[in-house]
Amino acid sequence: MASATYEVAQVLERNQEVLADHCANSWQLRTLHAVRKCRTAALGGHIDRCLNPFCQRLHLSYNSCRNRHCPKCQGHKREEWIRAREEELLKVPYFHVVFTLPCELNHLCLYEPKQMYSLLFKTAWQVIKGFASNPKFLGANPGMIAILHTWGQNLSLHPHLHCIIPGGGITKSGKWKPATNNGKYLFPVKAMSKVFRARFVAALRKELEPQSTSFYESLFKNEWVVYCKRPFLGPPQVVEYLGRYTHKIAISNHRIKQLQDNKVTFTVKDYRHGGKKSMLQLPDAEFIRRFALHVLPKGFVRIRHYGILSSYHKRNSLPELQETLGPAHLKKKKPLQHRVCPTCKKGNLITLTTFTARGPPVQWLKEIKTHKK
Repeated sequence: MASATYEVAQVLERNQEVLADHCANSWQLRTLHAVRKCRTAALGGHIDRCLNPFCQRLHLSYNSCRNRHCPKCQGHKREEWIRAREEELLKVPYFHVVFTLPCELNHLCLYEPKQMYSLLFKTAWQVIKGFASNPKFLGANPGMIAILHTWGQNLSLHPHLHCIIPGGGITKSGKWKPATNNGKYLFPVKAMSKVFRARFVAALRKELEPQSTSFYESLFKNEWVVYCKRPFLGPPQVVEYLGRYTHKIAISNHRIKQLQDNKVTFTVKDYRHGGKKSMLQLPDAEFIRRFALHVLPKGFVRIRHYGILSSYHKRNSLPELQETLGPAHLKKKKPLQHRVCPTCKKGNLITLTTFTARGPPVQWLKEIKTHKK
């Protein structure tokens, strides 16, 4: 993919003196500064040489911030994670289920994000496990990969959970049991929505500080959104989905179309009208404030595995299931290009020296210029 014309880092750089004014805590501020400095001289860098004897080109690179909220640091991590998940795919249908929190809970998500988002993960898994264990719907132990997103297209706070669920589960006897109608149907969405709402509110009363009675009553006035899409067409489609959603951040650099007059213009999709694209312009201050909303609490895990897809069960049950059901057949992919020479596209890179924010040694800069000539 071609490099983006404009970057989130540019917005942060031109507002670096006032970033603290738009952050709710020091962790958000620390994250914004990391994104601002990513792949610049401020973080230091390294000089690499290509090991291809016909190339041997020298490359000067500045260090990345490696922050999970950074638009420039997700590509390699995403590819590594996807390839690990590819090896675990089964030859069964997979469903995409979305659990969404209503806007009435946004203020609690702002002030108690760790507790609220943990509760969202916990309740979603309780709902899936509860329906799956019911013989009426499945009668087996299911699995789930859950991915937390906290944003809408306009960068507003919109917490929701994307879940990938195999169409079936393991019975008590250790055998695989497919979902209803040969994997074409998972669970009734309206029933899931009601159970999800009831369990979440009950947990909210128990685990967080007491709220007013009218607040809890307001949560039952509207239906909560639980959406179950059609099953994926096959394992390749699951992999494509994983690539789009797992390491996604609030906004990518490619969505930013203009930076002018201390304003940011970026594209948004209106999913209520068939994904129609439009432009949204925000002042720098509002853009930064909204971006900071989606900085997760320190150490919070946003991708979680449950049931037969958890680490324990994958070690014990997955090999047997793949033998019984057969592994998913996927196209062979090219090796990761993370440490491959960008010039010849063949040789691997080896680091010759590193340097701090003071910059690369003068003698290395001269040698790089010589190589270019």
